Amino acid sequence: MTRIAVIGNAGGGKSTMCRKLSTALNIPLFPVDKIQWKPGWNPAPYDEMKAQHDRIIAQEKWIIDGWGTFDLIETRFDAADTIILVDHSLSIHYWWAVKRQLATIFAPRSDGPEGCPMLPMTIPLLKMIWNIHFHLRPKLLELVNRYRSSKQVIHIKSPKELQSFITMLR
Repeated sequence: MTRIAVIGNAGGGKSTMCRKLSTALNIPLFPVDKIQWKPGWNPAPYDEMKAQHDRIIAQEKWIIDGWGTFDLIETRFDAADTIILVDHSLSIHYWWAVKRQLATIFAPRSDGPEGCPMLPMTIPLLKMIWNIHFHLRPKLLELVNRYRSSKQVIHIKSPKELQSFITMLR
């Protein structure tokens, strides 16, 4: 496990898990949000984002956390030796996302994109979670399933499974 692609809906605990995975395996972590967003939640130009993504996947070791465009996800999955899909129920993603958003009132997210305050994005985030769950998730599951025979695929389906995976890292 040296080239790890982590994906799933927002608010699923991916970033927390990735930080622990990065520490446990001594592998650098690259959140996609940091390359796809400019300050003020302005999208990075595609060519710039792709170039940075390509530089990351050319490295010997990495953990890439997040989405981006489907072509970049597929490129990342092709280069990965491990794909981790965090796939809780919709209610868990909503609950954890709302808790995280409220927590940013007191302390900004250290792993978020520069110059992008989280709290004003709460309503768009909740809409995005819905859209991912009902529209993008089926396509993502299909893509992940294509790699099951050639990659290590870890499909985390509940908070209990997520906690077990994190505990195993220690």
